[in-house]
Amino acid sequence: MEYAGAKVEVAARKIYIIEDEQDISELIRFNLSLEGFNVETFGTGEAGLKAIEEAQPDLLILDIMLPGMSGLEICRRLKESSKTKEIPVIMVSARGEESDVVKGLELGADDYVTKPFSPKVLHARVEAVLRRGTDAKSATDSVKIDKLEINVGRVEVRVEGQLIALTQSEFRILHFLAQRPGWVYTRVQIVEAIRGENYAVTDRTIDFQMVGLRKKMGSMGHLIETVRGVGYRFKDIQ
Repeated sequence: MEYAGAKVEVAARKIYIIEDEQDISELIRFNLSLEGFNVETFGTGEAGLKAIEEAQPDLLILDIMLPGMSGLEICRRLKESSKTKEIPVIMVSARGEESDVVKGLELGADDYVTKPFSPKVLHARVEAVLRRGTDAKSATDSVKIDKLEINVGRVEVRVEGQLIALTQSEFRILHFLAQRPGWVYTRVQIVEAIRGENYAVTDRTIDFQMVGLRKKMGSMGHLIETVRGVGYRFKDIQ
């Protein structure tokens, strides 16, 4: 990029890959490097976590089936730490059963890609996750309804003044619904709004997210209403 005749170097976004299959790891690294990313690879969870502690990446691509510490355990540790919980995580795995997808999302993963996958599809998922994070951080508005407050700029939710811990997906679902109280959205519409059209979703995945979100919201959980046969809406309390 050039400005006023001077060339300005823009730092490439950093992506870490934790994947024990070297061929797959190298394929991902090569293709994302071509797209301008700064990519580093790690063959074990222990090595990856150590690197993350030293220099946090903009995004982590994480295999589930790893020697020693599993990808699920790595994700859990990252999301439980205040220093690393905001790092977006895309899980990749040959295990594509619905229960595996749900478990990954429950732990706070932002997306789940099943092997084998196209490098172009993975790149699109990476861009979508990074874009969502940028949009959330750049926003400054907040939503206040009853005893619930959603601060988009800070990516925070408070109920009765108390901060509650939500995954990125839960936060985006809540904010999406709360922007238009009374409007009914199908599960597919919700997923397209928070993840993009390429995300393969099932009814159970969204239903699971809603159960967890309501539980975390405590006394304000009733604001998310189920519309049988259709989907969900945020209660209009005018």
